[in-house]
Amino acid sequence: MNRRVVHTRGGSPAEVLTVVEEPEPTAPEPGQVLIRTTAFPVHPGDLQAVEAYPGKAAQPVPAGVEATGVVEAIGPGTPVAPGVEVGGRVTVFPHPGAWSQWIVADAEAVVAVPDELPDEIAAQLLANPLTTVMLRRAAQEHPAFGYDGVLVQTAAGSSVGRLVTGVSQFHHFGLVNVVRSDRGAAELRRRFPDVPVVSTEHPGWTDEVREAAGGRPVSVALDPIGGKLAESLLDLLTPGGKLISYGLIAEEPIPLHASTLLNKSLTLQGKNIGRWLSEASAERRASDVATAQQIALGLKDQFVVAAEYGLGELTDAVEHAVRPGKVGTVLVRP
Repeated sequence: MNRRVVHTRGGSPAEVLTVVEEPEPTAPEPGQVLIRTTAFPVHPGDLQAVEAYPGKAAQPVPAGVEATGVVEAIGPGTPVAPGVEVGGRVTVFPHPGAWSQWIVADAEAVVAVPDELPDEIAAQLLANPLTTVMLRRAAQEHPAFGYDGVLVQTAAGSSVGRLVTGVSQFHHFGLVNVVRSDRGAAELRRRFPDVPVVSTEHPGWTDEVREAAGGRPVSVALDPIGGKLAESLLDLLTPGGKLISYGLIAEEPIPLHASTLLNKSLTLQGKNIGRWLSEASAERRASDVATAQQIALGLKDQFVVAAEYGLGELTDAVEHAVRPGKVGTVLVRP
């Protein structure tokens, strides 16, 4: 039997997600790869998609988009990426319905896992590193990025935040990290002692960011939260600055008056990995996937696992994935 995670309506993931049993998939067709899943990550974006699902579905909706596993079969005549072979370890992304014991995936979404990476990292190999690549590219569109301008990022202790920090250090980009607690700030300083970090627990945290910038302009801000925090980031930006929003953790909207944008000629830009996947050329995707693999190899210590659960512990897994103060990614072993 094949056990997979589905839902039929939107709502709290812990309440609406369920595990169903069905026959194991048959042999893959041309263009497909059959994968036996060994682990999958519970990304916040996965849970947000479940929560925001409109109405009630006529058929169960499969959950998840990323997983790692072993190739069991390749469809006849199917071209595959280098290293993808029967018996080999792979990661698949994006694949709607990745939270399953067996996956029949489009071959173009299947990537070989380097031997140096354990399953714990392989399960996180693409979504977060590709998001990091996407954010860096968007930030580099600002002429001050990488020169006199400073990058500020919120939720810096998150899985993506740590990768952005590691990449910024490697390329010597000016960066100020922002987290929501002194505890999170201490953890991030332990990981990156040379990168300034500010906690929003302090009322004057924006002044601390300016001080950490050392007089250099804050040209770009990365923010997956939104709400009032994003409003503070807009205030921090230098004239001509750019706020890149890539998440919606805050429930409230960003309070924004047009004068804020006009008086400082600011740019507010939204980015999401789903649109990147639909718009990127085959050449760009291949290049970005290769970069994502290099990020994983170079920053292995930053792919933290918060906890591992079995498929029968799905409710505990999704509740842990959104727990305040969580460090790392929650994995499920099906």
